[in-house]
Amino acid sequence: MMQKLLIFQSLWAMERRHTDGYERSLDENIATIVEAGFDGISAHYTNRADVIRLNDAIRGTGLKIEGVCFPRTVEDLRLPLALATEFPVSHIDLQPDIRLRRVEDCLPILDGWMQLAENAGVPVFIETHRNRMTTDLFFTLDLLEKRPDLPLLADLSHFTVARELADLVDAETHAMIHRILSNAHAFHGRVASCEQVQIEISFPHHRPWVDLFLQWWDYGMRDWRSRAASNAELVFTCELGPQPYAITGRDGNDTTDRWAEALLLRQMLRDLWAGI
Repeated sequence: MMQKLLIFQSLWAMERRHTDGYERSLDENIATIVEAGFDGISAHYTNRADVIRLNDAIRGTGLKIEGVCFPRTVEDLRLPLALATEFPVSHIDLQPDIRLRRVEDCLPILDGWMQLAENAGVPVFIETHRNRMTTDLFFTLDLLEKRPDLPLLADLSHFTVARELADLVDAETHAMIHRILSNAHAFHGRVASCEQVQIEISFPHHRPWVDLFLQWWDYGMRDWRSRAASNAELVFTCELGPQPYAITGRDGNDTTDRWAEALLLRQMLRDLWAGI
């Protein structure tokens, strides 16, 4: 069995938040995702009733699940892990919803989460995300100095906008991003600029930023393939979120078709994978 790239679609990204007030149902969103040929979905794993409803909705579709949670304490991870044991996931995406100023204060919490994950037999990856423990690139690198094997879920858009990185990234910054990618076990995908967390990837003037992210993802995929098992599956979640992530026009609606851009992003990733 060969290594595989699995591309998921975020259910959060399926929200329209349009001024007409219409939102598709869960079943409609699942049907759309299945018809488009995605391999799985990303969804919250924080409420038992919601998880049961989700698993009922995808039964028979073959879709896999990335379970997302937002623990603030070690104990907060127990429920998502229990749900993931009962309703299996590819992995848990853990957004550490705690903002400590000292690396040393973070370590017991990270260690506790990793121990619970090991005990449950569920892969848990720490997402790089703004307004979380991993909000800052330098702080996250400091965490990795103390815990060099910490499994990450890399969402590079947050570092790009948080540190206001220039589109012409220097070698030192590339090296720091590569260090993050060397611990990445999964990815969330959107393209950011130095000032906006999510830009329209289909707009020609944004191409330099698209190319930068493709360069990083290419590196990350290659690095993952060099260290993963021969039959491992790499999950990349398309996560083109609704406003306020999505840029909106004067009418209050998205400036682009996020679903069409998710399909475009998926093709870009497939092309990258095929070239490795």
